[in-house]
Amino acid sequence: MSAGILMQLGQTLLAILLAPLLLGWTNQCRAWFQGRSAPPLTQPYRMIRKLFHKDAVIAHDATALFRFAPYMFFACMALAAGIVPIIANDLPFSPAADAIALVGVFALARVFLALAAMDIGTSFGTLGARREMLVSFLAEPALLMVFFTTSFIAQSTELPTIVETLAHKQFAIYPSLAFAAVAFWMVSTAENARIPVDNPTTHLELTMIHEAMILEYSARHLALIEWAVALKLFTYSALGIALFVPWGIAPAGDYAALPLAMGALILKMAGGGLTLAFLEAISAKLRLFRVPEYLGTAFLLAVLGMLTHFLLEH
Repeated sequence: MSAGILMQLGQTLLAILLAPLLLGWTNQCRAWFQGRSAPPLTQPYRMIRKLFHKDAVIAHDATALFRFAPYMFFACMALAAGIVPIIANDLPFSPAADAIALVGVFALARVFLALAAMDIGTSFGTLGARREMLVSFLAEPALLMVFFTTSFIAQSTELPTIVETLAHKQFAIYPSLAFAAVAFWMVSTAENARIPVDNPTTHLELTMIHEAMILEYSARHLALIEWAVALKLFTYSALGIALFVPWGIAPAGDYAALPLAMGALILKMAGGGLTLAFLEAISAKLRLFRVPEYLGTAFLLAVLGMLTHFLLEH
């Protein structure tokens, strides 16, 4: 087995193993900012382990789709983590899918989870699925515009080329990336069911989106979904690092730079989790009918970033 394949597998396993840690760090920081007693840093690991040891309770009218969706959701998030450059650039899986295909991977996972939520026929599952589709319908165009901005700068939609252009070549200031970064953060909060779009800690039927879709899951199925949610947050964080602060990612074939890349990743993830927790602590959840305005603003900012590139940087 070649060194590249081993590095690819190592990066994917690293993302899978560290994802609950990032979620635990974010929850801990959020509790500190809110003046509450913080949960242990390893609380997500404990929850996942406990769920794997429970017996699953499945509705009588559940089809095979309901059982298969958690595995598909987790597999899509693992595939996305393998595509995004996390500690090293230009790994074997990276050229297999560009930034546009990465949006498709996220959409595929969302579709399976929404279909599974409607499979049982409960009112909460259908409500959550419809809200999730509304959010994704508005978030995906904005995410594509963010990718187009970085792609025009790098003249490629492949993430390794974008990272190589922004991090390992002559330093340049791109004003368009400032607009794209704000738009990406807004989309990321929506895609990961975070405040101000959704509250991951609530079970109020009038406000929940993601939690409404997974109310019928338990045991190993719920453990896979919770793990995949943490992995999605980790992947989006790594994607933001790769697009906007890629310095420290090891160049292709430079294995001596991996320890530095690992240290840079830990520092960036810690800073990102701290920032996310702070913004959530000082923000309030938006009312549902205001979410289209929020994501519409993200789309306009992303388009403004792309236009800024053509007017000022091209």
